[in-house]
Amino acid sequence: MNNSDLMQRMAFINEVEKLKLIVRQNVTIDGSRQENSAEHSWHIALMAIVLSDYSDFKNIDILRVLKMLLIHDIVEIDNGDTFLYDSQANKRKNEQETMTANRVFGLLPENTRNEFLKLWEEFEKRETPDARFAASLDGLQPLMNHLSSKGQGIIKHKLKTQQIIAKKQYIQQSSKELWEFAKNIIQQSEETGLYIKS
Repeated sequence: MNNSDLMQRMAFINEVEKLKLIVRQNVTIDGSRQENSAEHSWHIALMAIVLSDYSDFKNIDILRVLKMLLIHDIVEIDNGDTFLYDSQANKRKNEQETMTANRVFGLLPENTRNEFLKLWEEFEKRETPDARFAASLDGLQPLMNHLSSKGQGIIKHKLKTQQIIAKKQYIQQSSKELWEFAKNIIQQSEETGLYIKS
């Protein structure tokens, strides 16, 4: 087969299969195993469709948001999922993930590679309405998981409520209503002993 464009796209598709192997701190709600990054990406993409009316930005481009959510964690293929509350690991995160983004998106034909790199960078910077909304869902989903899974993936870290709020307050930049929901979830998690009262 001589279609180099198709072969490049297939190489990328084969490579991102590895995202199914990247385990996260959170567990499935039955507690049987840790969720993987592909499952997380699917879940927040579906959240974007269901919750798009809750964006404070009325002109978000849902297709761009979905693209960001489906590709934002592809950079974990080489580095794993960096725990949000691990300050040491997060010092190296940006550099490592940029290298992976260039490598993995570099498998694609130039136009698609450039589009995906720009979308990934936009998501990371959280400066546009689309990126802020996408990031808010990425931040909200783990909070919901903590409560619904009874903290099985997070309780061992003995996180304080104020740590959670400090790391998640950016949710309010895209949706005041989702932030109120998130704060309610955080409060419930504290009350059930998943987070330590600050």
